[in-house]
Amino acid sequence: MDLHLEGKVVLVAGSSRGIGLATARAFLAEGCRTVITGRDTLALDTARSALESVFGSERLMPYEGDLRDPEIIDALLRSIDERWGRLDCVVANVGTGRGPAGWDLQESDWHRIIEENLACTYRLVQKVLPAMTRSRQGSIVLVASIVGLESTPAPLPYSAAKAALVSYGKNLARQTGSFNVRVNSVAPGNVLFPGGSWERQLAERRDEVLHQIESDVPLRRFGQPEEIADLIVFLSSDRAAFITGSCVVADGGQTRSV
Repeated sequence: MDLHLEGKVVLVAGSSRGIGLATARAFLAEGCRTVITGRDTLALDTARSALESVFGSERLMPYEGDLRDPEIIDALLRSIDERWGRLDCVVANVGTGRGPAGWDLQESDWHRIIEENLACTYRLVQKVLPAMTRSRQGSIVLVASIVGLESTPAPLPYSAAKAALVSYGKNLARQTGSFNVRVNSVAPGNVLFPGGSWERQLAERRDEVLHQIESDVPLRRFGQPEEIADLIVFLSSDRAAFITGSCVVADGGQTRSV
């Protein structure tokens, strides 16, 4: 299927590994000009080298910086405009599921996790929307999680942040639809990749984790980053032109709600 993405300019925030890196690779394979970002110099350089070895450097723009800082976002968007003069698609893949368990949490834990998993996204989106609404075209995909849709053992602030992210995307889509700017969310389940939280948990308690996957996930396996990436790329494409305000779940059947 031709997704009509060739030549589009795409920003994949948080793309030095895992779902973000797989998403950048998928966009490049579709012929997009793709911006990857990360805070870790080594991880970003490794991602850049891996992508350049397949796709070359002409359509790839790595950018190192902490997107929690609004000034860094501004500098990033200026760099994209200077190089390519447009921005068609944005994938907000930011945040972390790491956090303390239980309900008796420090105020600082709540602030940190909400900042990383919600505030970073809405700051980025607010920065890219003016240009998209002026050009009357664009696609934004927010990477949420099934923990924002159902009760899970995930840290409370992380679950709350992802639930807010889904609601934010749904309501934002109603406001941007008249400008032909689409906003969707994806809610991945348990995705395994090098350096991710599930790799760490497998190393710490392998038997328990594998039992959890086999008992909770009907497909009885972890998801792969590429499976989430393909969904994100489709939602960003003209083939999904009538899809906005949706949260699409990719979890191997784990969630139980309709």
